[in-house]
Amino acid sequence: LQEDVDIPSRRVLITGATGLLGRAVFKEFNENNWNAVGCGYRRAQPRFEQINLLDSIAVHDIIHDFQPHVIVHCAAERRPDVVESQPDAASQLNVAASGNLAKEAAGVGAFLIYISTDYVFDGTSPPYKESDVPNPLNLYGKTKLEGEKAVLENNEGAAVLRIPVLYGEVERLEESAVTVMFDKVQFSNKSANMDHWQQRFPTNVKDVAAVCRQLAEKRMLDPSVKGTFHWSGNEQMTKYEMACAIADAFNLPSSHLRPITDCPVVGALRPRNAQLDCSKLEMLGIGQRTPFRAGIKESLWPFLVDKRWRQTVFH
Repeated sequence: LQEDVDIPSRRVLITGATGLLGRAVFKEFNENNWNAVGCGYRRAQPRFEQINLLDSIAVHDIIHDFQPHVIVHCAAERRPDVVESQPDAASQLNVAASGNLAKEAAGVGAFLIYISTDYVFDGTSPPYKESDVPNPLNLYGKTKLEGEKAVLENNEGAAVLRIPVLYGEVERLEESAVTVMFDKVQFSNKSANMDHWQQRFPTNVKDVAAVCRQLAEKRMLDPSVKGTFHWSGNEQMTKYEMACAIADAFNLPSSHLRPITDCPVVGALRPRNAQLDCSKLEMLGIGQRTPFRAGIKESLWPFLVDKRWRQTVFH
């Protein structure tokens, strides 16, 4: 009987557990006395359950077998240009699968947290409260907003958590729109154009994970915790400013980085400034913010090419 003592009784299921955010969410719950099960698709084995979220029978089965108290739905097609080029597939994952998951969560009385985006707003009148009317500019924002509606229609006790651009401990630099800039920063022999038009609020996945766990734990005590919430880092930066901060964090030159102040013309339309007002969660005593410089250093140092710099950065 002794072995059973520590098995936590609180169960959480995380979708998209192989992704940048999902890995952090899995780790956060797992390290804080929750029994966490992660599911993924392409990268699932051996650590996570392999589930195709478009297979409603497989989804039903895992939820009924595991009986989670909480489900954190991180899986999504989050690349705006991919959504534009493959709209049907993106809509299947971002909308249909989300609605189905919400229905299944309701069936077992699980609290569902659906991860959404600041891109539901058009970025013309920040900061945005949860009650502000969304107006997505691109298909990615539209599918995520439709996903929010599908979730709340199928599960009135669910929560929607809107977050902005994410970064954290990546497996590959391309996993985050923030870390992907590191090579341009490091290779200072050629000049690099950097967007200096769109105002972003880079947010560490560890902080979002902590917010998800805090929200889940508050909900376990208080059934009125539901509906839409916002979380975001509070440092406003363009990609150019992020690139300069990254250079500075690693003692690298930034004179080769060129700020571009024009509105971008290629790819999906993007909101100029979709700053999220996070006071609703703050009033609940929920939140965590890692300073960008500290968080980006922790995320990027394994990808530093010139190892001599490590000495100057860490000693």
